[in-house]
Amino acid sequence: MLHLLHNAGPLIYPLGLCSLVALTVTLERLYALSSRRVLPREIVEVVEAARPGRDLSVAMEVCRRNPGVLSDIMLAGLEQADRPWEVMRDAVADVGRQETTVLERHLVWLQTVAQVAPLLGLLGTVLGMIKAFIAISTSGLGDPLALSEGISQAMITTAVGLAIGIPALVAYNFLTARSESLITRIEAHASRLVARLHRDARPEEGR
Repeated sequence: MLHLLHNAGPLIYPLGLCSLVALTVTLERLYALSSRRVLPREIVEVVEAARPGRDLSVAMEVCRRNPGVLSDIMLAGLEQADRPWEVMRDAVADVGRQETTVLERHLVWLQTVAQVAPLLGLLGTVLGMIKAFIAISTSGLGDPLALSEGISQAMITTAVGLAIGIPALVAYNFLTARSESLITRIEAHASRLVARLHRDARPEEGR
């Protein structure tokens, strides 16, 4: 296996870096986008229990002690609970736009690897074929070793590039869908909070 990778030429090193980046980002995002971390039960329960006229200090304190995307957004709404609902809605929306970008953090690197790795493999293919043609032009077809080195470089880099790019693309699509699903659930919690604390608010405008 190591001999095959050695025959892939110098492009095996950036391909290896792409593989490391894709693996690191995938594992980090799988951990960061777990429902238990993004939507902790204690925050959901405390916020769902918030009602007009009740003391909201406990809910705000719980959110402050457990910083995160959901708790920061809910805290912004709770702090404006005694203001007109438009003010509360805007506060939740402003913080939400800032906080939900955290859920999409680093995914651009995964997308980049999914696009770049196959292209690096294609570049390796071109370089390998050039090497093979140079071997033919200098020694003809009488040196199969020189010819096989160029062809093996061409094939190995293509295979490695695809082997890295395909899983990276799958991981990117999966994690993007997961982050969008979590953002939708956070928006639903925010809408219910605004509507619950301001009964005259229209739910569709409470986002």
